[in-house]
Amino acid sequence: MNAIVLARPVSMRRGFARALLIVPALAFMALFLLLPLTVVFVEAFKQGLGAYWNSIIQPEAASAIKLTLLVAGIAVPLNLVFGVAAAWVMARFEFRGKNLLGAFIDLPFSVSPVIAGLIYVLLFGAQGWFGPWLDAYGIKIIFAVPGLVLATIFITLPFVARELIPLMQSQGSEEEEAARVLGASGWQMFFRVTLPNIRWALLYGVLLCNARAMGEFGAVSVVSGHIRGLTTTLPLEVEMRYNEYNYLGAFAVASLLALLALLTLVIKTVLEWRYRGELPAHASAH
Repeated sequence: MNAIVLARPVSMRRGFARALLIVPALAFMALFLLLPLTVVFVEAFKQGLGAYWNSIIQPEAASAIKLTLLVAGIAVPLNLVFGVAAAWVMARFEFRGKNLLGAFIDLPFSVSPVIAGLIYVLLFGAQGWFGPWLDAYGIKIIFAVPGLVLATIFITLPFVARELIPLMQSQGSEEEEAARVLGASGWQMFFRVTLPNIRWALLYGVLLCNARAMGEFGAVSVVSGHIRGLTTTLPLEVEMRYNEYNYLGAFAVASLLALLALLTLVIKTVLEWRYRGELPAHASAH
């Protein structure tokens, strides 16, 4: 009886401590995440569905959507190929400079996107290192689509690789070595052994890479030149409309990015829930 009496205060204290942690966390999430997200959609539909639709079908918005899809459509597949290759090398081989390669993969996480964009301007701009040579051959990178693609590739470079490297290291190479002994070629080994083992982590990394590519602002802002209809992606279109006091248009375009973020969150949650055992341990930290 005394044990039961003593257990109740302990249980109550634990419940109080749990609530003390959960309530502030939920309040913080509501204030800094849910409230701004709600404001975006409220402002976007403030004047009705017709006004919202007219805002997102304007030529500038349509051009920004197409350019965003184009840039992501180039950057994501390239980073997919690089990420798989880098993960294979990092997980399967020991070589001089391996730590340096790992540091280079993580570099975009530590460099400001604005600095990354500035680096490309210093390299390929009109007064940059390669600017005069590029100009002589009529090649335009800065203030053009190639510059947006290069900046986006740099910013999104780590996502696929960093999802695959821990998983491939933990899995080991026994199955691949067995396939090699049985006479499988390199491509057969990759498509029949390696790829099935990493498919969900690979999809997870591509998902994060795509979300970042479509939402990137800092680096592409520096290299784009803000040429409306030519070099403005969705985030840049939001900024330009807001600076023009076109608040409805800005929030309408911003709602498209918000919908992308919500869709990414849903897919991410499904992947984590269903394939938790195949994803790297650090995946939920993103």
